[in-house]
Amino acid sequence: MAEQERPVATTEFDGEEPGAHEPRTGRQAHADRRNFMRKVFFAGGATAVATMGGAGAWAALAADETGATASADPSGTPSGTPSGAPSGAPAGAGGPGNQSVTEDFFGLTTDGRKIDDLFTVHSEGVATAPVIAAANAFLAGLSATQKSSTQFTVHSTEWRLWSNVDAYDRQGVSIADLSDEQQALGKALLKSALSAEGLETTERIRRINQAAGEAIDNTDSFNEEAFHYTVMGTPSATEPWGFQFDGHHLVINYFVLGGQVVMSPCFWGSEPTEIEIDGTTVSVCKEEVTASLAFINSLTEAQRTVAVESTTKSNESMKAGAFADNAVQEYTGIRGTALTGAQKLKLLGIVEAFAGRARADVAEARLAEVRARLNDTYVTWAGGIADDSAFYVRVHSPVVWVEVDCQAPGPLAGAYGASQGSGATQMHVHSIIRTPNGNDYGKELLRQHYLTSPHHR
Repeated sequence: MAEQERPVATTEFDGEEPGAHEPRTGRQAHADRRNFMRKVFFAGGATAVATMGGAGAWAALAADETGATASADPSGTPSGTPSGAPSGAPAGAGGPGNQSVTEDFFGLTTDGRKIDDLFTVHSEGVATAPVIAAANAFLAGLSATQKSSTQFTVHSTEWRLWSNVDAYDRQGVSIADLSDEQQALGKALLKSALSAEGLETTERIRRINQAAGEAIDNTDSFNEEAFHYTVMGTPSATEPWGFQFDGHHLVINYFVLGGQVVMSPCFWGSEPTEIEIDGTTVSVCKEEVTASLAFINSLTEAQRTVAVESTTKSNESMKAGAFADNAVQEYTGIRGTALTGAQKLKLLGIVEAFAGRARADVAEARLAEVRARLNDTYVTWAGGIADDSAFYVRVHSPVVWVEVDCQAPGPLAGAYGASQGSGATQMHVHSIIRTPNGNDYGKELLRQHYLTSPHHR
């Protein structure tokens, strides 16, 4: 891999917290602590690589990215997890299921055992030149200081340090940090990766966040500029790299390897999902809600008795949100083999609502992967099935995981006349798409690349 300017966050852990000899305050002190945590976590991640591909693969991966000789032994354990973990999570847990970002990455599974041979390094014919050019232009437009806090190695734990929570402290550069010219370069990066619909969805989520913040007089927390860019690795046509766009109710992870793209995990949400802005009603997250209701209403009464686990909807049902990279969830609900051809198309429509936010060639490659496993796909439902019902749906197969979760009014309840903590509603939606069995963030492809590429052996 070509040499690049190395940000402080990716140097080898040497046992001393950065800035230990200089007094730091505020944001810089927090950044130093986060960078230190990353180094410790990076060193501790050797266990996973050694288990999945051998200590030699770990040493090659680490040395290639840091220019240092890596040890296969963990060097320490962080004293805590990042601030801003989902509300309600156990102290120090980092997220649902008592998971922490300090755990080795394994991916979503049904029983704690990863299925092998689901993902291979090969060309899917995806045209990645536009996103490579856009990412290079974005990085070139940053100052040296901005770049040093934005660019990480491709295997950095920064991939996993995302959250949909508004108060979460993020790395990289935010839209607010950028000049008009730099903002245009950032938007061009998103445009190169997303479909027109996907780009419009990101814009609407941000606009609604701003409008809702204005409605409750709290734009310090809720605005359209607190969304951050990070780049992992060096944009390349042959070497693995990617980027992340991270903010309240909006997270995009985009991994690139040759002619392959993995766009997951991606979190799409909003509160409210509809609001008037400058005399025009702006809505978002309607595609996944509409597709989900179309599917459940296509089932017969007998089929629904299998698919519906509860006719009531709790305030929050999502199982694989932020800090739940290693969630374990058995298959439940109705299996694809029990569906008609027309019902399978409606099931695919739920996934398409998410996959369609990527460029057309990326979306088609993703949907082909999902179609091949439709008979092994399960759908679980909770809540009502009327057009305005609050509900939860999970689509789960060996290669895709989707959740659409209508939640109770939260901190932006006042923006639409609701009371925080009251019953679940379609006005507050959280949704996510993931790739189970180890390929979120392209991790399985990355592992295979380092194991099989001659220049990494």
